[in-house]
Amino acid sequence: MKRELGIARCGLACCLCGQNETCNGCQSNECPDKDWCMNRKCSMEKGLEYCFECSENCGKFMLEKIKPKAFSEFARRYGIERLLDCLERNERSGIVYHRDGIKGDYDDFDDVEKLIKFIENAE
Repeated sequence: MKRELGIARCGLACCLCGQNETCNGCQSNECPDKDWCMNRKCSMEKGLEYCFECSENCGKFMLEKIKPKAFSEFARRYGIERLLDCLERNERSGIVYHRDGIKGDYDDFDDVEKLIKFIENAE
């Protein structure tokens, strides 16, 4: 885990991304997806660092997907440091963020609340 990379504006875990050998994360302005990422564009236009800081709670773009939506909601409720602590603990316990391409253990959920519970209490 590269904790210093933190999480992306949409909530995805740059710190655990399989591409973080060549990417310095969403917040570095070096993200390879920066030109097309609508969450990045929208949050920057609103002067926000993260989508979860927005009062609109729109659920658009990447936030239409369960994983970024749950990660963002977790960070909104409990803070980024707690999210990073849980992700780090989970990684040490064998939970894999990217196992097959960009799919991993956090992708097997169809419910935001269930994924939030998994982040906090993964076994």
